[in-house]
Amino acid sequence: MNDAARRGGVLAFDFGIKRIGVAVGEWETRVAHPLVTVHGDANDARFARIAALIEEWRPIELVVGLPLHMDGREHDLTRRARRFANQLHGRFRLPVTLVDERLSSFAADLHLREAGVAGHLRKGRDDALAAQAILQDHFDHADLAAAHA
Repeated sequence: MNDAARRGGVLAFDFGIKRIGVAVGEWETRVAHPLVTVHGDANDARFARIAALIEEWRPIELVVGLPLHMDGREHDLTRRARRFANQLHGRFRLPVTLVDERLSSFAADLHLREAGVAGHLRKGRDDALAAQAILQDHFDHADLAAAHA
């Protein structure tokens, strides 16, 4: 995406089988904020909630965290996240960018621990914070990625 097109909002997703963390940010400020966690196993219900978020925030781009092993190898959740990204693109016809999410969930959990949030209260809250970390990483490294494209 060139600089002229980088005006507007972005929604980011930390994909999980039971929960999807969502964050929002604007290209103008390049600051990501945790938004919400979408719960549930039913695909239709999850995509209905995502459709409502897209309608509300009207993003110009979607970002999906790509889970990888620490050595960069892919695993089952990597393939599921790629499929989720493809479904987002197919349903909403918005550009979707995959972003390496290694350690984003760990960083989110650490942030909540440091804030004094008890273990049972962290579950579910850390997903939106992980999405925030994914989106912030996308904003922070977008110029670098464009230079190498």
